[in-house]
Amino acid sequence: MMTGAILLSALAMTATVALRYLATSGIFAWMTRRVRPGLYAQLKPQIASEIRWSLLSAAIYGVPAGIVAWGWQQHGWTRIHIGWNDYPLWYLPLSLFVYLAVHDTWFYWIHRWMHRPRWFKIAHAVHHASKPPTAWAAMSFHPVEAITGAVVIPVLVFLVPIHVAMLGLVLAIMTVMGVTNHMGWEMFPRALVHSRLGNWLITASHHQRHHEQYTCNYGLYFRFWDRLCGTDRGLSDGFAR
Repeated sequence: MMTGAILLSALAMTATVALRYLATSGIFAWMTRRVRPGLYAQLKPQIASEIRWSLLSAAIYGVPAGIVAWGWQQHGWTRIHIGWNDYPLWYLPLSLFVYLAVHDTWFYWIHRWMHRPRWFKIAHAVHHASKPPTAWAAMSFHPVEAITGAVVIPVLVFLVPIHVAMLGLVLAIMTVMGVTNHMGWEMFPRALVHSRLGNWLITASHHQRHHEQYTCNYGLYFRFWDRLCGTDRGLSDGFAR
């Protein structure tokens, strides 16, 4: 009975992750066709490959997420809470920032590790096979790389208290930024990208340079670690400044 419940939870979360990916990438791919017609015209075989790898990644992300969801709902094992008064209101944005900062830190160092020749050949080359990346490439990972990304949030919910709404916002930001950073064009206004705030955030203008040069711009949400470690190479020359 317990095994069956866990399996159903894992299948439900896999379907949720897959549908979230297809919906979000589909919306931004449609937007790309409207705003940048022809940008993906010659990339149909690549996009088909990105979707296949991404759906496999969705299954890998769904399994630990399903186990966590089952443990939370059936046994209250995690530190996810639903009461708005469980913690002070100021803790809501703080918990959001903590999750994003920890995820960004994990991603930066794992990403750099994935660029070591051996691991790049084994796993990360799948993601960089997207030349140029498209809105469908956000989850286009080899299973080894997908596993490294799938464990972060499930581990955090056992360690750091977070309201279920803030957890939903974390997942939404993770999904949207993952997709928009790979679209091949900058959707955010120039005023934001070149503002003081924008100089610390990663958008397509910044991440595109990583796909061009490989040895720089490793971050996910913030440019903090890139700047601290000297791996920030600024924005792509192919994007309007």
